[in-house]
Amino acid sequence: MTRHEPGMGLKKPSWLRRSIPSGPEYERVCSLLINSRLNTVCREAKCPNIGECFSQRIATFMIMGARCTRNCRFCGVEHGIPAPPDPDEPARVAGAVFKLGLLYVTVTSVTRDDLPDGGAGLFAEVIAQIRQLNRKVSVEVLIPDFQGDLDALEKVVSARPDVLNHNIETVPRLYFEARPQADYGRSLDLLARAQGLDQNVRTKSGLMLGLGEREDEIQQVLTDLLRTGCHILTLGQYLQPSRAHLPVARFVRPDEFDLWREKALEMGFSKVASGPFVRSSYHARELADN
Repeated sequence: MTRHEPGMGLKKPSWLRRSIPSGPEYERVCSLLINSRLNTVCREAKCPNIGECFSQRIATFMIMGARCTRNCRFCGVEHGIPAPPDPDEPARVAGAVFKLGLLYVTVTSVTRDDLPDGGAGLFAEVIAQIRQLNRKVSVEVLIPDFQGDLDALEKVVSARPDVLNHNIETVPRLYFEARPQADYGRSLDLLARAQGLDQNVRTKSGLMLGLGEREDEIQQVLTDLLRTGCHILTLGQYLQPSRAHLPVARFVRPDEFDLWREKALEMGFSKVASGPFVRSSYHARELADN
């Protein structure tokens, strides 16, 4: 029987332990982000890969503040009433990308249901500002659902991101518990509509495992994603950010993640990252390579 830690559910197995991040390159990235007044999902969502990524000068920029208008019960990002967007933020993101010498950038955001376009215009502006400084930079965006607003989605797609990522997160049965303000069908529709707006855009999505989903449910989600035209997939282990969040139902073994990767490739996905520490933008550049 697995031992439990008080208030935090199942005890983490050995394969989910990571060292405390450190090192000169890690510190340099941290300082640059602080001095540029920029947020990253790496820090705000308590990503376990922060040490590895920062040490390799990789970061996922999170625009439009660090407070989300939604309250998904799996997410470590703070929720509440956010501040108005900063019009200078796109230029600061582009400047940080230039200073770090990045050639592949991932940009995400908190969900801003308080904004008329959900922040789609700011995504487009960030893409434009990054490419103004260096046209060789590839840009991946990890976007919210924009409440199903097709005009908002079109603003982002028209800015020509190299990869458009929108996470399905979990199986439909668990939506009410895990992400009650989202809608499974709406997320699938967004991915399909992105392909309809621009057949050249590569779409990507991801799932967390360990929330209580069944094997047949995972397979159905993968089938649904393929039907939208999505061919890049990430599968990772859900980790409980705090006692206030959903508990982990189970820890998925690394060999099971390997089996899901093989299965997804057999089903028709072209690129799959699957493992306990995989997150939406983990090894994003490798997944985007043709």
